[in-house]
Amino acid sequence: MTLRDRSVLALACIALVHCSAPELAAPTAAVATTSEWIAYGGDRGGQRHVDLAAITPENVDRLAHAWTYRHGDVSDGRGDVRSTTAFQNTPLLVDGTLYFCTPYNRVIALDPASGEERWQFDPELDLSGRFANQLVCRGVASWQDDAADTEAACAHTIFTATNDARLIALDAATGARCGGFGEGGEVDLGAGTGPKQWYGEYQVTSPPAVVGDLVVVGSAVSDNARIDAPSGVVRAFDARSGALAWAWDLAPPGFDYANGLVSDAGFALGTPNVWAPMAVDEARGLLFVPTGNAAPDYYHGERHEMNHYGSSVVALWARTGAVIWSFQTVHEDLWDFDVPAQPVLTTIEIDGRPRDALVQATKMGLLFVLDRETGRPLHPVEERPVPTEGAVPGEVISPTQPFPAIPILTQHEFSAEQAWGLTPWDRGKCRDEVETLRFDGMYTPPSLEGTIMYPGNAGGSNWGGIAVDPVRQLAYVRSSNIAFVVTMIPRAEFEDVRAAFDGHEHGPQIGTPYGMQRRMLLSPFGLPCVPPPWGTVAAVDLRAGTIRWQVPHGTVRDLAPVPIPWELGVPGTGGPLSTSSGLVFIAAALDDYLRAYDAATGEELWKARLPAGGQATPMSYRVGFEDGSARQYVLIAAGGHGRAGSTLGDHLVAFALEEPGL
Repeated sequence: MTLRDRSVLALACIALVHCSAPELAAPTAAVATTSEWIAYGGDRGGQRHVDLAAITPENVDRLAHAWTYRHGDVSDGRGDVRSTTAFQNTPLLVDGTLYFCTPYNRVIALDPASGEERWQFDPELDLSGRFANQLVCRGVASWQDDAADTEAACAHTIFTATNDARLIALDAATGARCGGFGEGGEVDLGAGTGPKQWYGEYQVTSPPAVVGDLVVVGSAVSDNARIDAPSGVVRAFDARSGALAWAWDLAPPGFDYANGLVSDAGFALGTPNVWAPMAVDEARGLLFVPTGNAAPDYYHGERHEMNHYGSSVVALWARTGAVIWSFQTVHEDLWDFDVPAQPVLTTIEIDGRPRDALVQATKMGLLFVLDRETGRPLHPVEERPVPTEGAVPGEVISPTQPFPAIPILTQHEFSAEQAWGLTPWDRGKCRDEVETLRFDGMYTPPSLEGTIMYPGNAGGSNWGGIAVDPVRQLAYVRSSNIAFVVTMIPRAEFEDVRAAFDGHEHGPQIGTPYGMQRRMLLSPFGLPCVPPPWGTVAAVDLRAGTIRWQVPHGTVRDLAPVPIPWELGVPGTGGPLSTSSGLVFIAAALDDYLRAYDAATGEELWKARLPAGGQATPMSYRVGFEDGSARQYVLIAAGGHGRAGSTLGDHLVAFALEEPGL
């Protein structure tokens, strides 16, 4: 072993020792009370904030490992299960029980203090098929039937939507199917949405939204496959019977249903879909829907009008599905930017008075703050000119895009001179490649030569979303700064190019003149060609519209050729959690750690090594015991992300304070 090898090993060992969390003894008293986390984002408005103050900046370094539950549902796609898994789940805590779903859509109920299993339900997916968006289940939904006896079956229902497009209702107490819901406790969500080219082309990966006595679901489809992709229709079902209550078709106003592409149920095909979680304003009866873009992602010349509701946040009347307002974050989205994150509902003081707001994070690193009732910006938004040169013939391009006054949270300027590398050799390789590609800014159109997308379709905030502290009125935002290269390929050349570049991602975009090729802009060492930080965490003052702090998030320990824990900031997926005590918990980065930051300064106060990638959003809760003691827990799904290449696993990991009494 060389001196260099010994040094690297020593650094890695130091990092492991420093970040290992001690073990906390199991509680000896029975559970008396718990706090609640009733929806995917903590509340139905998605704030990802807890009013708990036992774990503080002063004592977070004493956080200890409390328990781990392993569910067993993990796949690298090379065995009998053909798709990779991504354990992106955030559990619920309702009526003293934790509820979560695995990537195979098994639903499991646990004791929140010990992690002991109470029940599990298996929907028995056919796992031999290929799923367009991996095997993912981000969460389940909870509904209380106020008209039922509290002891009746399904008086408390857990809803789960599956990778094979079923909506299933379960009794929260036992895990048994609710027989009165749909047929045998389930509704077929694929019915009426159009033909499927393969099993797994049409999925549901995010949790349903519950509003009143309705349960609402969107969908995820295979990107870049064809112009007549399954419909992106959003549907609401009666929570008791499973009967369809309403359907919102995302076709543009005036769409010609008689002559257009429609499903057998009359829904337009190839529309934007709603794959990210939705938000609910229960008091106003409003549902807020983040939309993707029309199919396919990178060419809209034939049907650009289908993007009328694309890459937008849309407010619907929850009882009817009628549109109240729509705000578009990207016009004529040619970059797969979508709106990937749950809208967050909070109240902000602006110009001396409280305003009920919606905060929308984006892949571009732009943060839009809108009036919840009207959709009008509460912080100014201006239309700025963007690049229009170099697009493929026939494309439709918007000459402007909306930019909010809040500063952009991602890096978005780049040139060959800024190419990055570990050594002069790989830096030179990156520089040479960049010089052959088009890049005139964030909205440079896809081209035949190859266009750099920076930030790319995995940049900024993604499905993990943001956390908002409603008292401090700060938003905590995790952003990725990674570049992709997208090349448009004429139809006649597509199959030859796909065969020649087997290691790259290809989409045929059938029904258009072009297929597409997409890849990350990486050095020969597999690291980004763009300069770090490749991942950050920031605090945004929602009152002032300014950035309070922004720090690199994550090390290259699990990405670099050697495991050196350089704090360069790395890409990732997953969101933050804020606490009233002034902490921000987040994993997300591709380096297998859960971290705690000081909410006021961005200083890293604690981190613990996870058994697998923490590409999920943590949650927190309090358990009070019959002996008068209590614990605050922080819970994170550590199962990795198959496509991102992080460590795969099947762990649900709970941390708590060392002391049993708080």
